[in-house]
Amino acid sequence: MSFAGAVARFNDAAVRDLAWLLFSPDLLSASHAGAPLACPVESDERAAVSGWLEALDDNPEALHALVRKPSLRRLGLYAEALLEYFLTHGPNARLIAANVPLRAAGQTLGEVDFLLHNARRERLHWELAVKFYLHIGEGAAALSDYVGPNLQDRFDLKHDRLLHHQLGLSARDEFASLGFEGPWRAELFVKGRLFYRQCAAPTLPPELADDHLRGWWMTVSEWQESKGDEAFAVVPRLAWLAERSLSNEEAGTLTFDAGALTSPTMVANYDRSAGDIWRERSRGFIVPDEWPERALRYARLTTT
Repeated sequence: MSFAGAVARFNDAAVRDLAWLLFSPDLLSASHAGAPLACPVESDERAAVSGWLEALDDNPEALHALVRKPSLRRLGLYAEALLEYFLTHGPNARLIAANVPLRAAGQTLGEVDFLLHNARRERLHWELAVKFYLHIGEGAAALSDYVGPNLQDRFDLKHDRLLHHQLGLSARDEFASLGFEGPWRAELFVKGRLFYRQCAAPTLPPELADDHLRGWWMTVSEWQESKGDEAFAVVPRLAWLAERSLSNEEAGTLTFDAGALTSPTMVANYDRSAGDIWRERSRGFIVPDEWPERALRYARLTTT
């Protein structure tokens, strides 16, 4: 079964998001990521995990109690809660600890996302990142050409911090003193989607997986000129993971005025041929007309 089919068959939105987190392609290439990549579902575990998700889809109340807390307003925290539920209740791996703070001399050095034992009883340290970057520029791409929509994040900077700070936390002497018996194999768990301007087809940097999830982006002017009669709706931030179908009523609450957009906004293009159900075709960002120039400056910004 394809990745899309493995996710779309679940009815509950939170279960679909969890399936997306487990089964979606990695953003990073296993051969050039700079560290081992996490594998939440091995090939021989897929049937058991799928069966567990089917049962969860029938009775998702316990999952909802964990992931629908009012405090989970950030997408990263929502994704962490989904993965924590899987590691706590899923059929194979077992959670040892989550969000373990590491301190020294009264200062917080960082936080270890997940410690777990997999089905082979290996001790694993996972650092989770769920990222949505827009590619800016032309020609051969570098990781620095992938920028966050609000220009406060960049893929090269995030990748560097994961490799040279976060993954090393579980190997520090200070961490050993917390009582978690190691050593721990540190792995990257990096999922998300990368968005490309429709006229651009860059050569990918070696760090990126060829099969990563993709979307498009356009300026407000470009979108207004090209949209025709197509149906679009805003994708709320906590719905950025798995694709969603909408009822007419739901779609009505997510309409928008592109001319009034002051910041990049994720939208989905929908097929309305199925009567009362809008089925998602693609995802993209609509950005203010001046955004590309600012984004290119941010991509070229040298950091120290």
